Amino acid sequence: MKKILILGAGMVVKPIVRYLLDKNYIVTVATRTKSKADEMILGHPNGRSLAWTVDQEAELDGMIADHDLTVSLLPYLYHVMVAKKCIRLKKNMVTTSYVKPEMKALDAEAKAAGIIILNELGLDPGIDHMSAMRIIDHIHGKGGKVEEFYSFCGALVAPEVEENPFHYKFTWAPKGVVMAGNNDGNFLKNGKVVYVPTEDLFKNPLKVDFPKVGILDVYPNRDSVPYQELYGIPEARTIMRGTFRYEGWCGIIDAMKALKLLSYDKMNLEGLSYAGFMAKMIGANSTENIVARVAAKLGLKLNARPVVAMEWLGLFSNEPVNRTEDSPFEIVSDLMIAKMMIRPDERDMVVMQHTFLASYPGGKQEVIKSRMLDFGTQQTDTSVARTVALPAACGVEMILEGKITEKGVHIPVLPDIYNPILDHLETMDIKMVEEYGLPVSERI
Repeated sequence: MKKILILGAGMVVKPIVRYLLDKNYIVTVATRTKSKADEMILGHPNGRSLAWTVDQEAELDGMIADHDLTVSLLPYLYHVMVAKKCIRLKKNMVTTSYVKPEMKALDAEAKAAGIIILNELGLDPGIDHMSAMRIIDHIHGKGGKVEEFYSFCGALVAPEVEENPFHYKFTWAPKGVVMAGNNDGNFLKNGKVVYVPTEDLFKNPLKVDFPKVGILDVYPNRDSVPYQELYGIPEARTIMRGTFRYEGWCGIIDAMKALKLLSYDKMNLEGLSYAGFMAKMIGANSTENIVARVAAKLGLKLNARPVVAMEWLGLFSNEPVNRTEDSPFEIVSDLMIAKMMIRPDERDMVVMQHTFLASYPGGKQEVIKSRMLDFGTQQTDTSVARTVALPAACGVEMILEGKITEKGVHIPVLPDIYNPILDHLETMDIKMVEEYGLPVSERI
């Protein structure tokens, strides 16, 4: 019986654990908080849970050696450490995280070890790659060219969920959501590279009318330019990947960034209230009229949504920060986590959309759209947990069954990988709906 090691027990892990146990694999979940793993295993006879932390490297060696495949669902910082151990022990590995240069550099070693390290096998990255490649290969198969490619995805709450000023609640790694606000952006537009520095990331978001949801904002998602090569579309003159948010989020985070509230720089906080912290951030000597002074600093009215949101969050309160030293990022993200976690009675939602402009010999052009709208329930699984974990589960199963034979460091852009996984996801109601032959007026 095949044995799988899963590292981590975060908010998206449960569906992969249950899927693999239901397939009669032996599954070990190793995590800092053993009780979280126990809740996922639910007494299944093939399930094992272990209390383990990333500094216990000797124990990790033993666990990897004792299993046929390792799934790392740890924070991305630790994937390379795990990968090096998997290479040395000649064990296959799966992650749902982006391939960093340090991971890519392990390709030759992984091939020499005869293993695959399959990364970016989640939602975004993951389903986005696979569903995009299916259409790209369709266009190329008809002798066509991809002129424009836009890919947008967002993990949000369902429209009926009680709104807060951010119009957002956390359904996955909260610190990661806030941390993403410090990225910059890079994309290709009409043949020219457009660089968006982090301070401008949330300015001037695109507007997209998503069926059954409404108008959503889109801001750039990291560096889109490498996907010209990764997706095999050197002919494309426009390539942009973006993140969906409800209207309001971009303006609020832009204001927070202008105040350096997402900075990682440590500062002295001894004896400060939140209002005192905000005064310090704008260089004020007192907390008098702090709301008005922050609004003025931003050039906003008192009732502007970013000001209202910061007040709702508690950033202008007289409550003590209760820290001697920390970063603004930690202060703000902790406040957001305290007030913005999705409740058990609320649904989350994943929205994804690809938009292609394709051209063919003879001059014909068409717009192709591919969309996914998926809802979850906290009582079973959130949508973001299902759509992140189940692609990885499918990949694990294919590797263990010998249906994926590639070696080295990969992402799921090969037909032999993405077609079976997409087909299997459809049986679990995770599906992209594709529209072909749309007029050019439907382009972004």
